[in-house]
Parts: sequence; C-alpha cells; structure tokens
Amino acid sequence: MTVRQSGSIYELAAYAADAALGRGRRHPEPPVVGRSDYQRDRDRIIHSTAFRRLEYKTQVFINTEGDLYRTRLTHSLEVAQIARSIARRLRINEDLTEAVCLAHDLGHTPFGHAGQDTLNECMRDHGGFEHNLQSLRVVDELEERYAGFDGLNLCFETRESILKHCSAENARKLGDVAQRFLSRQRPLLEAQVANLADQIAYNNHDMDDGLRSGLINLQQACTVPLFKQYFDEVQTTYPGLSDRRCIHETVRRLMNALIVDLIEETQRRIDAAQPASMDDVRQAPPLVAFSEPMHELNSALKKFLHTELYRHPTVLRTTFKAQKVVRELFGVFMQDKRLLPVQFAQKAMDNHARAVADYIAGMTDRFAIREHQRLLGFDEW
Repeated sequence: MTVRQSGSIYELAAYAADAALGRGRRHPEPPVVGRSDYQRDRDRIIHSTAFRRLEYKTQVFINTEGDLYRTRLTHSLEVAQIARSIARRLRINEDLTEAVCLAHDLGHTPFGHAGQDTLNECMRDHGGFEHNLQSLRVVDELEERYAGFDGLNLCFETRESILKHCSAENARKLGDVAQRFLSRQRPLLEAQVANLADQIAYNNHDMDDGLRSGLINLQQACTVPLFKQYFDEVQTTYPGLSDRRCIHETVRRLMNALIVDLIEETQRRIDAAQPASMDDVRQAPPLVAFSEPMHELNSALKKFLHTELYRHPTVLRTTFKAQKVVRELFGVFMQDKRLLPVQFAQKAMDNHARAVADYIAGMTDRFAIREHQRLLGFDEW
C-alpha cells in the first residue's frame, strides 16, 4: 500500500498496520477526505484536554522547579519524534505510531511515578491504579468532547496499542482490546516501536535534565560506558567545547546510536521472521529490540539513572511531599464525595473510589498542590 505520511510518499510494508484492514471504531463514523483514520486518532489526542494537561505534569522534576526541564508533554513529543523516524525506516504506519506515542502518558497522575504509586496504594482495596490502564480509560471514557459518545472513539488498533501491559484479571474485564494479553500475542509493530522509543527518550532526556539540574555531574555520568564513549568522542572532535554544548552533543550522539541499533536489529528480526501481515506480527516473537550488546549498555544507563537521579535525596524529598499530597487528597474525597466537582460526584454514586482516582489522576502538579492547600489549609511546598 502506498501512503502519504508527514509530507512524503512511500510504500508501507505488508506487516504494517493498515486502517483499511483494521477493526474500526466502537462507534462507526464516516471516513474523512484527506485524512486516514489513524491521522484522525492522532489529531483527536492532540486536541484532548488530557493532552494539554501533560504540560504541567512531572517527568522527573516538579513543573514549578524550572522552565527548561522536561514535562510529560515534552516527553511525549520527543517519544513521538523518535518513533516516527524509526517507523519510517521500517516502513510501518507512522500515523498510528505517532498516535500511540502521544497518548501513552495521558493517564499519568500528577508528580510522575510518585503520584501513581501512591494512588495505587490508596486504591489497593478498590481495583488498584495503573497509569497505562488509565490512559485507555481517558480515551475510552473520560474525555468529554463529542456529542455522540464518551471518550475519543479511537480505532481499535490505537486503543489496543496504548495498553503496554495488563494483568489477566484486568484483561478479562476490558474484553477484546486486551485479548492479546490472554492469548499471549504480541502487539503491533507500531506499538512495539512506541515502547522502545519511550525508553530511548526518557533515558537520554533524564540524563540531560539530571546534568542540567546539578543533581548528577559529568564525572558521575562518565561512569556509564555508553555516555563516556560519546563524551570522549565529542571532546576529541571539539576540544575546548563548553560543558553545556558538550553534554548536548553527547546525548545527541547517544540517542542516534540507540536508534540506529534498534532499526538494524529490528530489521534483522523482521527479515528472519518474514511476517506478511498484522496477524503474523501478533504471532511472531518480539521483533522490535536492541542488539544484545546495546541492550546491556542501555540497561547500565537505566540503572545509573535509577540510583543516582531518581533516588537522589533532593528528588526523594519532593517525592515524599508529592505522596503526602496525593494520599491526603484521596482521604478527603473518600471521606466526603460532596467535595468532588459535580461530574465526579455524580460518578461517585456508582463507584466512589474510582471517581476519586479519576479526579486526582487528571490533576496537574500545580492544581493538586492548590487543591491540597484549599482543602487542608497548609502548604507542603
């Protein structure tokens, strides 16, 4: 199939997702001239309220801590850019890949993983909370934009690809969109690319933000073999370069190395498996991957960030305050549903705890802080 994507024309591979062969939308809609169904999905995600809120949700640093650190919004855009480049080289569906990347964090709580983990603890006796499942819930139910249906009414393949992981219990509740977790099938190549692009983006921009913040320094960063390899290369090529430019050039080269390795290893696996359709991809072993040497180097980078940045005392102090805010907000709203906004108070009549979780998960960092101040009368920050 020949398609026009992002301004150019190229031939989609036989194993790429094709909206014409897809399972459609839950609520049928007539096609639109000039845009594919996956393009429409991407556009609906970009125009959603949940997407705009990502601008003020934590990646590593709370939004109020600085203007130049990544947020969930800039992270999602960087993931989409990386994934689009990979998708085009592999001749898979760039529009679907981009839509999945832009939607993958829509369900994230304020304060990043600290907020998610705390909300999950609060919801332990009420079905738990997981941001990936919440992203699907956002696009299926919580967005209120269209007259004919709740949610965004995205294509089946987009919805299925947003679900990166899912327990068997939740999969049975979700039905066909989560069937692959019960039948042990693989996600589409577009979803696999989105998943690895997410890793490439957050490892590299978290290293960049960590260095910018001063919580980690160049001496520490150079204990990571993958970083040191390209840092030394940059210093040799550009002696006397400022630290800021040297860091950027190092991260740029590091990201490119990961992307090139991913494309080459994935193409090798595709050539070996010879998938001829979307269904063949579902039945095949994982096709999108790093080579084994690069996988080990990337794992070392992830381990370094976990130890030196995510567990840095400054980050942990912020995490402690964030957990307190989420925990106390949950307690207040569970104590009296009348404190919830009207639309959530109405939903609380059916499932009180889930309505509270939906409300808190949709908050931005600064809104959660203000709501905590209004309800409890003191400032944790």
